[in-house]
Amino acid sequence: MTNDILVVTTENIPGRQYEVIGEVFGLTTQSKNIMSNIGAGLKNIVGGEIKDYTKMLIEARDISIDRLRTNAREMGADAVVMMRFDSGDISNDMQSVAAYGTAVKFID
Repeated sequence: MTNDILVVTTENIPGRQYEVIGEVFGLTTQSKNIMSNIGAGLKNIVGGEIKDYTKMLIEARDISIDRLRTNAREMGADAVVMMRFDSGDISNDMQSVAAYGTAVKFID
């Protein structure tokens, strides 16, 4: 992982001055295998959490943040502020997750 880039959801980093470099993002699209889809269909009948899909979304979130950090590092950033997530279905069994924010360079 590339944890050397600070990622925050706030607009400011307390005690730090920085200049804005530009927008950065990390994107991934995930899908589960056919057996997971069958299990999810059965769970739909009885209700409850579909744990394979929850795991898939956690993995997608982690991958998108890692790619966000990589994008920021390539731009010469020290941190990303105002990080947000967006997600959506591509089809019945595919989920896209994007992490995005503003890359900044410390000046203090």
